[in-house]
Amino acid sequence: MKEAQHTTHQKVYDSIAQLPPYLKELLDVAIEQLEYAYAPYSKFHVGAAVLLEDQTVFPGSNQENASYPLCMCGERVALYNAAANKPGVVIKSLAITAKNLLKKLDQPVSPCGACRQVIHEYEIKQKSPIEIILKGDLPQVYYFNSSKVLLPFGFDSSFLH
Repeated sequence: MKEAQHTTHQKVYDSIAQLPPYLKELLDVAIEQLEYAYAPYSKFHVGAAVLLEDQTVFPGSNQENASYPLCMCGERVALYNAAANKPGVVIKSLAITAKNLLKKLDQPVSPCGACRQVIHEYEIKQKSPIEIILKGDLPQVYYFNSSKVLLPFGFDSSFLH
């Protein structure tokens, strides 16, 4: 039997204050985006922000629809915003935060499967990992150096050709 090997890194910061300044600033943008979420049905707000290699930041927030399959997660809004406005510029980091208006979140919320796959696709496209930080209601911030931590066996074009 052969063992699968993954070289990934994760870390838990006790608070935002412990983050490197560039990640703190990015998370601040994601937190601001919570107020722009349109979530009248779930009451679950997601704020996100993407940092590009050229230091440009693109925000995003989740956008719901009464027809749930038409909803768009905040992570993908931020990623697609960056890709549409600065195509080809490497995505360095992604900050994600969430707030449930109906209850306290006792841990950061991880991206859904669709968002994990989209992050994975961008890593493949740009041939470099994307740092991901997650924050909920508590002070802790989770750090991952790549989507491979969240999606270790991601789907890619090698399955198609």
